[in-house]
Amino acid sequence: MNLKSSERPELKLDSQTQQGFCSFVKNLPETDGKTIRLFERDNEGYYSVHGDDAFYVARKVYKTLTVIKYLGEEGTKGLPSCTLSKLNTEIFLKKALLEDQLRIEIWSNPEPRKVSLWRASPGNLQQIEDMIFANTDSSTTSVIMSAWLTNRGDQKVIGAAFVDTSLREFGVTEFIENDAYSNLESLLIQHQAKECLVLETENTKDQDIQAMINALERYDVMVTPCKKKMFETSSIEQDINRLIKGDVPISARPEYDLKNAITALSAIIKYLNLLGNDKNEGIFNLKQYNLNQYMRLDISAVRALNLTPSASDGANKTMSLQGLLDKCKTAQGSRLLSQWIKQPLLDADLIIERQKIVGLFFENVELTSNIQNTYLKTVPDLARLTRKLTKSSASLQDVVRIYQLVIKLPGLYDLLNSIEPEYKELFSKFYTVPLENHIQNTVQFQEMVEATIDLELVDSHQYVVKPDYDENLQSNEMDQAMKLMVREQSRVADALNMEAEKKLKLEKSSLYGYCFRLSRNDASCIRNKQSLYPELTTQKNGVYFTTKALREQSLKFQDSSEQYSKSQSSLVNEILKVSATYCPVLLELGNTLAHLDVLISFAVVSMSAPTPYTCPEISTSKRSLILKGSRHPCLEAQEDVHFISNDVELVRGESEFLIITGPNMGGKSTYIRQIGMIALMAQIGCFVPCDEATVCLFDSILARVGAGDALIKGISTFMAEMLETASIIKSATSNSLIIIDELGRGTSTYDGFGLAWAISEHIINEIGSFCLFATHFHELTNLAKDFEIVQNLQVLASTDSAGDNNYDITLLYKIEKGVCDQSFGIHVAQLAKFPQSVLNLAKRRVEELENYNSNTGSKESQNGVSYQENLDSLSQFSKLEIEEGSKIIEEFLVDFAQIKDLSGLDGIGVAYQVDTTPRVGGFLIQELITTFYENGL
Repeated sequence: MNLKSSERPELKLDSQTQQGFCSFVKNLPETDGKTIRLFERDNEGYYSVHGDDAFYVARKVYKTLTVIKYLGEEGTKGLPSCTLSKLNTEIFLKKALLEDQLRIEIWSNPEPRKVSLWRASPGNLQQIEDMIFANTDSSTTSVIMSAWLTNRGDQKVIGAAFVDTSLREFGVTEFIENDAYSNLESLLIQHQAKECLVLETENTKDQDIQAMINALERYDVMVTPCKKKMFETSSIEQDINRLIKGDVPISARPEYDLKNAITALSAIIKYLNLLGNDKNEGIFNLKQYNLNQYMRLDISAVRALNLTPSASDGANKTMSLQGLLDKCKTAQGSRLLSQWIKQPLLDADLIIERQKIVGLFFENVELTSNIQNTYLKTVPDLARLTRKLTKSSASLQDVVRIYQLVIKLPGLYDLLNSIEPEYKELFSKFYTVPLENHIQNTVQFQEMVEATIDLELVDSHQYVVKPDYDENLQSNEMDQAMKLMVREQSRVADALNMEAEKKLKLEKSSLYGYCFRLSRNDASCIRNKQSLYPELTTQKNGVYFTTKALREQSLKFQDSSEQYSKSQSSLVNEILKVSATYCPVLLELGNTLAHLDVLISFAVVSMSAPTPYTCPEISTSKRSLILKGSRHPCLEAQEDVHFISNDVELVRGESEFLIITGPNMGGKSTYIRQIGMIALMAQIGCFVPCDEATVCLFDSILARVGAGDALIKGISTFMAEMLETASIIKSATSNSLIIIDELGRGTSTYDGFGLAWAISEHIINEIGSFCLFATHFHELTNLAKDFEIVQNLQVLASTDSAGDNNYDITLLYKIEKGVCDQSFGIHVAQLAKFPQSVLNLAKRRVEELENYNSNTGSKESQNGVSYQENLDSLSQFSKLEIEEGSKIIEEFLVDFAQIKDLSGLDGIGVAYQVDTTPRVGGFLIQELITTFYENGL
């Protein structure tokens, strides 16, 4: 976001007002550093920010500090201030709330005794959603969650509640948690929660709560600490009864037995102040959520698999799976797609149902195009419209938009009801029967709109009640004025020799009322005729002008229209109240259309891919993941990319653990990630980018890929890597898919390899899940010798062997069985244009290290005693004996350095004249001298 400073309004306050305002701002309570305060300037229609917030806006929005002005005092001692136009404020709020995860306070009339305050946070957009989504339907969800932690014996139990205000839905659940809080992480991801309420820890020493907060912060969710009184449940029973639908009291429902979850729900109700608005009563559904009904994902898997768009994607939507699959025509469809990607199914029957529907649309291109362009394209955001109706902020235009959808439902029903007989039962379940009910439930709504609203004026963007609906609305003056304006249009057209309506247009301007418009080319006929045809303004689409008669009739029409609006105001309110009673029906209709929209989107993506996708077979009898010609869905969609497909074979008892070695940039990471993406796509019901596919169901996809540091929290890159891996070990099951890329790089080679080996053995022996392990630790491939279920794969590459100093490499991106014994790091460095001298030196150092390792490795030396055995012998000596041995080494090296002529000595002879019995220091000297001579030192 980079707005021009020229778009910034000027803040003009007299000296007295400045002093009072500065005093007002300085007396406000301090914020937590994550809150931005905006002050509304009503008269000028813009907003101002002050103090540290002004610097934040200057850097983030305008990218310069020159926009900062100081109020109250001269120079930089005053109050730093900056302004935002109304349009730029909407853009800024979206970024601050939905991307930067900040809290917002909007103060209107910033004067004592008159001030009013709006608050918003990533999980609570209620008060400002009309502002930030004023010009667009929103595909963004705003879900807030609350977590209450208790201990039950040695187990941690979390009660969680979440609220989606757009769908008017409460959810509660309880589960046993592990030390990594991976279940809580999965719940956050499945519901796309933006904010989580927790008990503040200022006055408590509860380490478990602090550990939970630390985990939440790693998951990129805003953590909002709340006082303990927010979680009090003394009145929760009557509070919930007031908010939920139905006559069954909460005490008689099974959800009430989840005491921890009900405690968490109490905090959300208070935080959102749901009881402060009578219109919230009786509109919420309450459901118990089962954490295990969907595939569990960790935040690392979400990032590694590029499931959701990121800021680095820019305008290229196909860089993420959500962006690639989102061919939806409705806002509710895009939201449901985002939800499905985070909630892959575990029920094979439900997956197959989705596949069948996708298959039908995949095979019927004309049907798919007809539904998308004729029906779905014009569907408004019903969730947003129902919120506006509930909050009494809707208009007749919103009612008309709903009406325009309702009258199209019979056509959509007939189209879906005409499909092949084999799909009848399936379509009845999801579409035709629900649509038939929606049509019946909206018949009276349709009749009301047709009886009350003047639909003939809708095309001219006028939304009024019919004059003949009420005698008080009948206005002959408006009709007479309109007739005279049309007559004046004909007269002027004849006078200018311009055809009425085709060239001379009569239009209504919000600034000038009714006026005439000619194109710029045709406007030459009124030049120098200001007395007859006064020009009002010149814009891109033409020149606006008027006449004395037109202006007179326009003013009459405006006066009559204002009187008409006052008369119809009470009738409009009645229409909106009746329309609001249809909100539950409209929400259900939105859900039905969203389901249809998403599955059609799957079909469109599958048929329009560079190579069409295929329907995967869901394997339930045998655990196997077999992919023929698999491709990465996002990479193959990029321009100028010819993607090389690869096969995959993961079979229980045969090939459960795949170790992939090969050169940097050779495609190891792409290979393991595309497997994870294909497995997820299959479980959301989409076709997959393969020639053939057999997929088993995974209860979770867990990843350790590309960990980064968190310096502010004191977490290094390696520590972040270890935390992610620990979470995988604690939460994975035998039905999980684990993806590990380059584990152990953040520490020494030996430590990293040791950890990689131990983790691999633990996954093989203790967990038994399918695992894809990409590594440069080539020694790790020896696992295949110890375990039959381990298979080694390598990424192929071709090198040019012409000359010792030539490091040309051709990456083939093909996966085959076998072990790659080198990483081609120097070859990749050449691709990065390293100087030749650096490459040659790197090669020499690699050879020296390889020679040293070969001489000091676990193989036996010439005298039959291995280096490791000599090292092991040190354990029998005391500290004093080891110190004495060290002195022998030091003295020998000093004497050795003083020898002037070494050219006549036989290196091997000298080396083996040293006593090689395993006395302290002796064998070390022998190894040292041998190394010196073998390396020409």
